[in-house]
Amino acid sequence: MNKTQGNISPVLRFQGFSENWNIEKLGSFLSFKNGINADKEQYGSGYKFINVLDIIQNTYISHEKIIGSVNVDEKVFKKNEVVFGDILFQRSSEIREETGQSNVYLDEHIPATFGGFVIRGRSIRKYQPIYLNYLLKTWLARKEIVEKSGGSTRYNVGQKTLAAVNIYISANDTEQQKIANFLSSVDKKIKQLTEKQSLLQQYKKGIMQKLFAQEICFKGEQGNDFPDWEEKSLAEVLTPKIREVNKPSEKYLAIGIRSHMKGTFQKPGFDPDDIAMEKLFVLKENDLVVNITFAWEGAIAIVKPEDDGGLVSHRFPTYTFKKDQATHEFFRHIIMQKRFKYMLDVISPGGAGRNRVLSKKEFLKLKWTLPSVAEQNKIALFLGELDKKIDFTRQQIEQTKTFKKGLLQQMFV
Repeated sequence: MNKTQGNISPVLRFQGFSENWNIEKLGSFLSFKNGINADKEQYGSGYKFINVLDIIQNTYISHEKIIGSVNVDEKVFKKNEVVFGDILFQRSSEIREETGQSNVYLDEHIPATFGGFVIRGRSIRKYQPIYLNYLLKTWLARKEIVEKSGGSTRYNVGQKTLAAVNIYISANDTEQQKIANFLSSVDKKIKQLTEKQSLLQQYKKGIMQKLFAQEICFKGEQGNDFPDWEEKSLAEVLTPKIREVNKPSEKYLAIGIRSHMKGTFQKPGFDPDDIAMEKLFVLKENDLVVNITFAWEGAIAIVKPEDDGGLVSHRFPTYTFKKDQATHEFFRHIIMQKRFKYMLDVISPGGAGRNRVLSKKEFLKLKWTLPSVAEQNKIALFLGELDKKIDFTRQQIEQTKTFKKGLLQQMFV
């Protein structure tokens, strides 16, 4: 930001624009109004009703995408109408940084209404709606709104608060439009990538269902059929592996397992004084490791290369794969299956939380129908390529979001 007395302009500008930007009050562009507070019986039918969930979505608000509805008479609706170009603000939140989040309504044909946890901003002065929507998402504008929010356990912004917010804004309609168009194209790219990722994930899910139902069969290198799949107990494909060591005297790499089959996580520099046990256990790359306390909610994983040598407690039994029976590459897809999680749940008796401990004896009795190792390798290679495409698309999404964040910092004051 270039900001000196009488000289306010963003770092990054389109060619042909050099005029200084103005410091204005948000209230000089918008008039504000609180939304409808209806009885619970009124919700679920009637007019489309904008609430907080509609504001915090990643795309603009349109009539089609509005989640809720409210049954009010036409007079109330007209008084609380939301039309093209209106800006909607989140009135309150338990998290201060979320207070006053905003979004723009961009449906030119059908109006909507809005709820009591929302404040409507309506134009009293000309501006480009999409441009103002992006401006209000910049760090400086968000900082202004958040710092002006009040409350202790729940934070709030009001109409007067929003009206007093300072914004740095281009007075040039053409510049506003160019910025809005450019950032909209970036958002369109993010949306396309997100849809691509979703389609790839759906495709993979469908393929895996067909694979495990044996509706899709792979062939050998010479076009030959692989042997029939066989049901085997985990005891036939896994070997319990105990690598007991004394608890280190200095800080060490501890490993944990996320629930819902989301893999391992690291706790580097773990203080040995924070754990009472005197014996720990070493993990090796490609081990199968289970958290017996939370196995019922999918705390099971294949050990990643970067976790090699990390330490766990006795609550994390570890297994290696018998090479002539199963591979870790294939098995990582088995543990992602809902049915496998259900099986872990069944052998974890007790109440909720830490009272539900998996039976290691019953774990090895679990059965799964497996193809030959050669077919496992073929399937794992195919699914691995899909995973690479999904991960690459995820990286593209994150990179594009980072690019957009940088643009918001440089294209606005």
